[in-house]
Amino acid sequence: MIRLQTATEMREWSQLQHASGKRIGFVPTMGFLHEGHLTLVDIAAEQSDLVVVSIFVNPTQFGPNEDFDKYPRDMEGDLAKLEARGVVAVYLPEISSMYPDGYATYVAVERLGDHLCGASRPNHFRGVTTVVTKLFHAVHPDVAVFGQKDAQQAAIIKRMTIDLDFGTEIILGPILREKDGLAMSSRNVRLSDVHRAQAPALQRGLKSAWKLYNAGVRSATDLKREVETTLKQDAPDGRVDYIEIVDLDQLQPVATIDVPALLAIAVFFGDVRLIDNVELV
Repeated sequence: MIRLQTATEMREWSQLQHASGKRIGFVPTMGFLHEGHLTLVDIAAEQSDLVVVSIFVNPTQFGPNEDFDKYPRDMEGDLAKLEARGVVAVYLPEISSMYPDGYATYVAVERLGDHLCGASRPNHFRGVTTVVTKLFHAVHPDVAVFGQKDAQQAAIIKRMTIDLDFGTEIILGPILREKDGLAMSSRNVRLSDVHRAQAPALQRGLKSAWKLYNAGVRSATDLKREVETTLKQDAPDGRVDYIEIVDLDQLQPVATIDVPALLAIAVFFGDVRLIDNVELV
């Protein structure tokens, strides 16, 4: 497994692989890898000849009061996991090379980021789409794999990829969960024992609402109330950022679910923000 640190190195390597007829799969990450990330690597391997993974904690997608400095890191552990999974190349850019002095260019996808995480994290998705654009330009992947847990992010990146003619296929990998149902996340390690015990309530609330939906309930208010009730009962320390239902196409709130929709939630436990979602189709 080779390590590449600059966009020039990454681009030259990618060009050589494409010249030899290889198909490149790509999984962008911020590191501190868990089985959820590694499952995305497996999917990329199924769809390509060579897998590239990037590790870069992107400062432009963190707000001024968010957890950039506290975001967990384990570079050597990550590299060992990736090598064991058969990853061929790892792209490890530095902040100074991604955002040099005088940097002034950003990529923004309109409308899709107005709600859910975009409403409570101003400029978050601008940071995401900008860094993904830069990563795509360096890696030139034929296919890139993102996780369903970050469903809004994946939808925005897919829209950007289509609109800007990247020619990269975007694939969505499933949410992987711990045995108690909590969605795997690099941030889970920062939960206190008490909050870790309460955090699986996110999935229980989603499952309860999903059951109501499958029983015929189509009122967004009723489904959201079901999630809220579960959280109040099972996660008393959780502070709800949002419980929202949006259509899957434009990610706009709906009152009555008559199109495929996404029920998404974000909850703070202390300063640790967790997200989860379920599709209503």
